[in-house]
Amino acid sequence: MADASDYPESRTAVYATLAAGSEFRHEIEVKRSRFITVLARTADEDAARAVLGRLRREFHDARHHCSAFVLGPDRDVQRSNDDGEPSGTAGLPMLEALLKRETMPGVADLSDVTAVVVRYFGGILLGAGGLVRAYSESVSGTLALAPLVRRRRLRICSVRVQHAVAGRLENDLRAAGYVLAETRYEARATVLRLALPDDPEELARAADRVAAMSAGSASLVPGESEWIDVLFS
Repeated sequence: MADASDYPESRTAVYATLAAGSEFRHEIEVKRSRFITVLARTADEDAARAVLGRLRREFHDARHHCSAFVLGPDRDVQRSNDDGEPSGTAGLPMLEALLKRETMPGVADLSDVTAVVVRYFGGILLGAGGLVRAYSESVSGTLALAPLVRRRRLRICSVRVQHAVAGRLENDLRAAGYVLAETRYEARATVLRLALPDDPEELARAADRVAAMSAGSASLVPGESEWIDVLFS
């Protein structure tokens, strides 16, 4: 998946996306037509197109393989394709379903998601309005079932401490609500790695907290930024 270096100038530091893992599938039937929706987490356009290509091969006998994707923390990459359906009746409603999905009340920030809807024609014409509703509801219904996570840009910081006090300091940091990314044991010291909000004031407060908790024996050293999945709180 992409890290902070892939989005060096992003305006946002947090957005929602699909939980990492397998694709999410859901099927509905409308007047004998089957609409099979597949959602996949994708980091870039190549990955999104790879998902579409693979599904075209898997469902090679389907009439339509319509698609939409939105990418990047700022959601500045947006594409859709009707794949033979009347213009504006498939890909665009799918894209709008992705863009309008509220991940919290009043917040629509879903990104890094590709949606493909495979349609097996059932012999009954749905009309433009029927197609728009079917494709939109296919994606919306699948999104309602798929688990989401928040993707946060965090600064990975290191705290080097003596082995004898590392356990206590780690417990104190966790109790204070800090996210421990990793603990590394070296020959002469233990290195605690904290994932902190990528904000100067937050980093300064954390540095003061570490100094106070360790009675001045440890200091916070900021490192690179990374995009990290965190659960919705």
